[in-house]
Amino acid sequence: MNERGRVLVTAAELARLIDAGELVSILDVRWRLDAPDGRTSHLEGHIPGAVYVSLEDDLSDHTVAGRGRHPLPSGASLQESLRRWGVRDGVPVVVYDDWNRAGSGRAWWVLTAAGLTDVRILDGGLPAWCGAGGHLETGPVTPPTGNVTVPHDDLYAGAQPTLTAEEAGTANMPLFDARAPERFRGDVEPVDAVAGHIPGAKNLPFGSLLTADAAFLGAKELQTLLSENGIKQGEPVGTYCGSGITAAVVVAALAAAGQRAALFPGSWSEWSSDPQRPVERG
Repeated sequence: MNERGRVLVTAAELARLIDAGELVSILDVRWRLDAPDGRTSHLEGHIPGAVYVSLEDDLSDHTVAGRGRHPLPSGASLQESLRRWGVRDGVPVVVYDDWNRAGSGRAWWVLTAAGLTDVRILDGGLPAWCGAGGHLETGPVTPPTGNVTVPHDDLYAGAQPTLTAEEAGTANMPLFDARAPERFRGDVEPVDAVAGHIPGAKNLPFGSLLTADAAFLGAKELQTLLSENGIKQGEPVGTYCGSGITAAVVVAALAAAGQRAALFPGSWSEWSSDPQRPVERG
């Protein structure tokens, strides 16, 4: 399996797994910035067997202070959630959403940071599934309790590389801001109290790594984009966004191209919460 196949699964490939009766845990991580709870949409129609996962409640721990708007959960709490979702040791996991890969990107990053080794994002999300003729089922899904073991309790020091605020500010590697250009420049800031970006960061909007229908760019197109942004194969890079959600899409896209990237989980919401930290605009 190539690097892309380790990160992404197509709708056709997922359909073949299901039709063949292969064991696979499917997690529905529908989330939008303006509509963070996707439960209703899940109940109205989801991929057969898919279990709903709340990005806000299950993939974040809002009791943690000082780590931005979406602090990472502990491995212990994540293991409890994974078992509730029916995830078992040795069984592959597929995550999907219906928007812009933010929900599934976050899920992929959190689960792989926790040490799960076979987690893939449904490329193109739910629209790709429906477009390929995949059918949906309605109502809740309650799977048998899983037995998966999470190797890492501290996801900030888990199986995925991360940056602290201090490391993000040292600029000893290329640092990319995954937010929209107007937020990067500081023209607007609809969520956090301070507008701007971390000094020295370059803007690489996560949407630029996706096609018009929110599938990941093909390998050749992705490599071209990375080269245009000065990212050399094997060179350490870092990325951040508003709160560690959409930057996870950048990490996933780079991983699909064989490039590891370190995530600053607290991102701009953590950086800008300290008035002593410098801010750059423009």
